[in-house]
Amino acid sequence: MARGPPIEAKLSLDPFQLAVLTVTAFLTSILSAIIGMAGGITLLSVMLLFYDPLVAIPVHGVVQLVSNGSRTWFQRKYVDRGILLRYAALLAPGGVLGIALLREAPPDLIRALIGIFVLLATWARQWLLLGTRPERTDRNRRFLALGAVVGVLNTTIGATGPLIAPFFLEIGLTRQALVGTKAACQAAGHLVKIALFGLVGFAFAAWLAPLALLCAAVIAGTWLGTRMLDRVSERLFVLLYRVVLTAIALRLVIHDGGAWLGLH
Repeated sequence: MARGPPIEAKLSLDPFQLAVLTVTAFLTSILSAIIGMAGGITLLSVMLLFYDPLVAIPVHGVVQLVSNGSRTWFQRKYVDRGILLRYAALLAPGGVLGIALLREAPPDLIRALIGIFVLLATWARQWLLLGTRPERTDRNRRFLALGAVVGVLNTTIGATGPLIAPFFLEIGLTRQALVGTKAACQAAGHLVKIALFGLVGFAFAAWLAPLALLCAAVIAGTWLGTRMLDRVSERLFVLLYRVVLTAIALRLVIHDGGAWLGLH
């Protein structure tokens, strides 16, 4: 893969931004622990309020690797390795294409597209499937194709959890196997994404201290969320998540989309 010019990973040590991201990482990991998803895409949406997509996406990938990696470890005996291997097979080629697209696209356009993706994932998830019926697709081809598509989207959109969730339904997995296998697949996607961004010059070393803080917040949130499962109304939590995420996504679409169009 051609290395190309290095990605400028401008690190802001603004205490306010770091505090907001740390609290967000903590709260979104609680969210994921309670409803099983949505934490990653919410965290990325907040990161994009402060950082260029070329910075937010790889940094978010490290945090999500820790989050999904920990869930994979706890459910490791239930992971379907056949699904994992097929899913992972084409992640890297897709990721190479995705990074090439990301580096050429205007940052405001990428933010607006991520905002649109978030709105669809929150309110009309079936639209993301483009009319496909995952439950009717051959299991082997399903996960090979899914891995290739996610490889591209992982490095351009950044968070694909809501997109891949339907593909794990109705294939005979137990609840533990579904949670563990999906987490393992997402962890593999983030690992490949991190490696590819490193190869094209992203300076992860500059982010070691903030990443350590964010990862610690994710672990703490996951621990607390797991213990809150029986005490918190899932319905109320989902409603709150949708309201907050919709507000952030609309800001990305209107503000950054408008900037790309030259409206302000």
